[in-house]
Amino acid sequence: MAKLNESYEAMVVFSLKKDEETVKELVEKFKGVIERHGTLTEEVNEWGKRKLAYPINYETEGYYVLYTFTSAPDFPAELNRRLNITDGVLRALVTTK
Repeated sequence: MAKLNESYEAMVVFSLKKDEETVKELVEKFKGVIERHGTLTEEVNEWGKRKLAYPINYETEGYYVLYTFTSAPDFPAELNRRLNITDGVLRALVTTK
């Protein structure tokens, strides 16, 4: 029997090349996407600006955000696809909780 809903976490590192307003817009954009296709189980956990372990695209700092949500099993793959094609996202990882 297939699961209807499952818990997931999405860790996203946003680029700081542009201003902080752009980062805030992207955080809200993906919060809205998750709310349309699932349910946020906790508030969006913004870790803020952190130093990266290694440079990504010549950037040494990124803005870390952790989304915790429940959704149908097919949505995380779509979310990961959207994160990977969005300008301003350095890295993203969606996992089951």
